[in-house]
Amino acid sequence: MKSIIITLFLTIFSFNSASIYDFSIDALDSDETIHISDFKGKKILFVNVASKCGFTPQYKDLQALYDMHKDNLVILGLPCDQFAGQELNEESLIKEFCTNNYQVTFPMTTVIDVKGKNQHPIYQWLTQKEKNGLDDFKVSWNFNKFLVDENGKLIAHFGSKVNPLDEEITKHLK
Repeated sequence: MKSIIITLFLTIFSFNSASIYDFSIDALDSDETIHISDFKGKKILFVNVASKCGFTPQYKDLQALYDMHKDNLVILGLPCDQFAGQELNEESLIKEFCTNNYQVTFPMTTVIDVKGKNQHPIYQWLTQKEKNGLDDFKVSWNFNKFLVDENGKLIAHFGSKVNPLDEEITKHLK
């Protein structure tokens, strides 16, 4: 919660455009904080995830992508329950589900809103051209993906139907 307040303060009172590296978010089912700045020098794939969605099997390919490129890529799973209530209602259950069913080892965050009046500041940055410098995007369902380059620049948005191992994504990782 503390990291969300600090992030909101920085977003509201910053005179310069915030960098993706200015944000932090609580980790899933722990007291740890994930600092996006820790990922400088790597590409970051932000994915809003859910445990009970038709796209949930993408966890398998997200993990495979992470295993293949973990030297230069971080995948950040951001659970969200804004689309048809498809996320589990306890963070410990989400972690258990992802670990037991898909052997997920990439970082996961606390449950957040990716749209609407309580949209997390990370998703404000990812979806608003005035903040990300690329374009305005709408998160229309679970498993939307945003790719940020090694320097913190948003380079692409992919809809739910784009599989993590699709050339549309992997061409950016070569």
